[in-house]
Amino acid sequence: PVLFQMSVSQPQSGRGVPCLRCRGTCTGFEPHSWRKICKSCKCSQEDHSLSSDLEDDRKIGRLLSDSKYATLTARVKGGDGVRIYKRNRMIITNPIVSRKDPTFDTITYEWAPPGLTQKLAMQYMELIPKEMQPVAGTDGAYYRRRQLMRQLPLYDQDPSQCRGLTEGELKLMEDFVKKYKAEALGVGEVALPGQGGGGKEEGKPQDKSIAAGKPPETTNGALESTPTAGHYHCETCKQAVPGDCPVVYADRAGYSRQWHPACFVCCRCAEPLVDLIYFWKSGAAWCGRHYCESLRPRCAGCDEIIFSEDYQQAEGMAWHKKHFACLECETLLTGKPFTLDKASLLCTTCSKSKRL
Repeated sequence: PVLFQMSVSQPQSGRGVPCLRCRGTCTGFEPHSWRKICKSCKCSQEDHSLSSDLEDDRKIGRLLSDSKYATLTARVKGGDGVRIYKRNRMIITNPIVSRKDPTFDTITYEWAPPGLTQKLAMQYMELIPKEMQPVAGTDGAYYRRRQLMRQLPLYDQDPSQCRGLTEGELKLMEDFVKKYKAEALGVGEVALPGQGGGGKEEGKPQDKSIAAGKPPETTNGALESTPTAGHYHCETCKQAVPGDCPVVYADRAGYSRQWHPACFVCCRCAEPLVDLIYFWKSGAAWCGRHYCESLRPRCAGCDEIIFSEDYQQAEGMAWHKKHFACLECETLLTGKPFTLDKASLLCTTCSKSKRL
């Protein structure tokens, strides 16, 4: 059966955890004062230790609360109104019949699309590359949790996680978050072709304007046409979609569009949209990170969105003025010579020493 469980594991700080990218050359995570990296090896915290299940569920709960997707969250008892993500887990139990005594093989998926039968949920999982299937204890589960940190940074939605916002910047960020929750944030729905939005008949139009004989308008003003039964195509790869295979719908795109599960990706980075959480803009789905960056600059130093109009720019990148500093010695570089190599900003002295 498909079971729902909520995580209760404890948060992890990442301190003392060797860097997975450095493979042992860094002995433990030393948090930087304001950069989202290890002070010792300069790799991100996610390369040392991922956030816990509980932290992830709280983060997504906060993101989806105060939006039309709040039904995917639950109120925490005694939590002063705090809501947590009702993450759907799927537990599959298969009997092992090769032995005399009956035993069972249990597989736990750390996330699965909600509201599906076990058969349809398993069909969905089989259409995802194996290395990305979020089976507990596998690389796929690790990949999902990394994507949660990468695509949905907590500091893109929670001003309290940002450093040094002025009162004016705080108000700008609050309005920014409120606006994207109302106009762009979405959660994909999995169903068979023609059954998105609650339809039960293949090819049945879901939009009221279609039923009235009018073509619906998308958010970017383009007109849509509803495919007839048996003529569904994936929005990304443009290939035909079999009528008996699950697809992903994005309600902000309209229910005449659908995606193969593996094709529901960010239009900027082409990475699968974690837990089907997307942001709709200009007729395409974006991950949270790249959607926010499409509207405002992101600081290459602290990785936070910049809400000040006074910031430093160089070679297509942006920095808070106070973060335009050498990655090694932290010397402020405004008005000084510097080198920039693969987002590593260095003063000339540190650049020369690294080349030696």
